[in-house]
Amino acid sequence: MAAGFDLTLDGADVQALAVFWKTALGYVDEPPPAPFTTREEWFAQFDLPEEDSVDDGAWLCDPDGGGPRLCILKVPEPKTAKNRLHIDVRVPGHGTSDERWARIEAESERLVRAGGTVLEEFDGHHVVMADPEGNEFCVAAASA
Repeated sequence: MAAGFDLTLDGADVQALAVFWKTALGYVDEPPPAPFTTREEWFAQFDLPEEDSVDDGAWLCDPDGGGPRLCILKVPEPKTAKNRLHIDVRVPGHGTSDERWARIEAESERLVRAGGTVLEEFDGHHVVMADPEGNEFCVAAASA
């Protein structure tokens, strides 16, 4: 049996990154673990420094249960180097290479409006982008 996994992303403005990644992935806020009814209740169980806040983290999930959970955690230091692991946003649908590229371009434009930045285009194949804090990701067609 394969191990499950989460992806964790560091950032300065956790809530802004959460909004961006919910837009990019179609994810939603993950409900708190049982028996808690709110993230605040869940967070209160930990013996954390007073300056720590539940708003220093965001927990996102695929509403259909298919994708990995995305945790976004506040860190004090800025991003300083290229990601060693990045997310590929896969645009669904089939068709000709021109049709797939048109969907990739449309998705890239949508994510620019949501706060992302295009870093490089590999015409006909994929677009390298950055989220609002500079974390790199790619937009590409779904695998056949």
